[in-house]
Amino acid sequence: MNPMYVTFAIYLIAVLLIGLAAYFSTRNFDDYILGGRSLGPFVTAMSAGASDMSGWLLMGLPGAVYLSGLSEAWIAIGLTVGAYFNWLLVAGRLRVHTEYANNALTLPDYFFHRFGAGGHLMKVVSAIIILFFFTIYCASGIVAGATLFQSLFEGMTYNQAMWLGAGATIIYTFLGGFLAVSWTDTLQASLMIFALILTPVMVYLGLGGAEQMAAAMQSVAAETGKQYDSLLAGTTFVGIVSTAAWGLGYFGQPHILARFMAAESAKSLVSARRIGMTWMILCLGGAVAVGYFGIPYFGAHPEQVAAMKGNHERVFIALSTLLFNPWIAGVILSAILAAVMSTLSCQLLVCSSAITEDFYKGFLRKNAPQKELVWVGRVMVLAIAVVSILIAADPNSKVLGLVAYAWAGFGAAFGPIVILSVLWKRITAYGALSGMVAGALTVVLWAEFVKKPALAAGQNGWTTVYEIVPGFIACALVAVIVSLANKKPSQEVQERFAKADADYRAAK
Repeated sequence: MNPMYVTFAIYLIAVLLIGLAAYFSTRNFDDYILGGRSLGPFVTAMSAGASDMSGWLLMGLPGAVYLSGLSEAWIAIGLTVGAYFNWLLVAGRLRVHTEYANNALTLPDYFFHRFGAGGHLMKVVSAIIILFFFTIYCASGIVAGATLFQSLFEGMTYNQAMWLGAGATIIYTFLGGFLAVSWTDTLQASLMIFALILTPVMVYLGLGGAEQMAAAMQSVAAETGKQYDSLLAGTTFVGIVSTAAWGLGYFGQPHILARFMAAESAKSLVSARRIGMTWMILCLGGAVAVGYFGIPYFGAHPEQVAAMKGNHERVFIALSTLLFNPWIAGVILSAILAAVMSTLSCQLLVCSSAITEDFYKGFLRKNAPQKELVWVGRVMVLAIAVVSILIAADPNSKVLGLVAYAWAGFGAAFGPIVILSVLWKRITAYGALSGMVAGALTVVLWAEFVKKPALAAGQNGWTTVYEIVPGFIACALVAVIVSLANKKPSQEVQERFAKADADYRAAK
């Protein structure tokens, strides 16, 4: 009757019950994929935040800050700026435009109807991009979950931890679809903010106050030769651009954009933005504080470093188990699982919807009944989960590395196209398709054939910049140039854009 196990079990039972309740509320495929476009501002905000902030928030980011200091906080700064402009420029507009685009349920379906003739190929290409990068992204969540379960249950192998960590998420996503994912996200977002505010406070108190913490930090800095308390220490201009550029990724993340599409109205997204940004700033600040405060804590208590088991991404787990009563530690550690489950469930659902809506219904069974589509969607959740588990089978996988690759892929392939599609009526189907392909290919080629060899050779110039930067630029430039070289979109497409834009402005 270990208290941590009991609280963990209560949390898992709660999300499974939510999944079961959502199962009985799912009447058709629209409900399964977008919850019938019925989310209020609070659930929209919390679900968007939780689906974004996966295991990397409680493991990858604190681990990076613990290893290198505040210079890694540029990721948090970039993400905050990027998320704000995504809410401001894209959220409300996308909600209205998807309704005019034949009530599109998925991002590929939105592209297909938004661009009219020529959108067929774009639907297929965007669905393929989603499946490729999301399968990698799902693997990052499974790795984070396995790391957590291995830390908690002594003697458990990595493979056992991986299947256990992914199992509950797969079950409630399979059962309840979008409603289950959104409702559990709200619970999970609440757990995450509780954990990320409370843990730094306990570390601070555990050190004995500001003077003791400063002394311990100076001692660690003198021993390692690093300057942990500066945003600029040990960084270069290219390094800052690379980390801050994570914010560009927001504009192209299908699982976050789906939350905007599912909101009850464009107007409700104004309140959702305020709630979501407040939650995000507190969570990111807490994650940075956990990693930063962990430096002096383990410097002052070197005998407890073994709690991290040689992996800096376990710093949050180690601090939780060391500093909290087991009952509270169980709740805190449930927050890590919540972060993992919230994002993994969204990603599984987006992959499932891409296959079901954009391939199965789009090409194989155009008149498939709703019940059939729901069950095909459920089977696809299982299929994508199995592939992701196979990718995650390497126990040496690092959460932040897997997330970085997938985040860049989506940000570069879809980000500029989403922005242009809701702001510029002149963008054409071929311009959007060319930009999308250019962005995705640039990310893969840059990461594998430019950045990786440069890092291996010890170089530190522009060739090592985060692949989202060249990818985003390539996508935007190619989309604009090809669109201007094409003839204008059809009168029907331009009129539909004008009506959607007028509706959005009227709803503000």
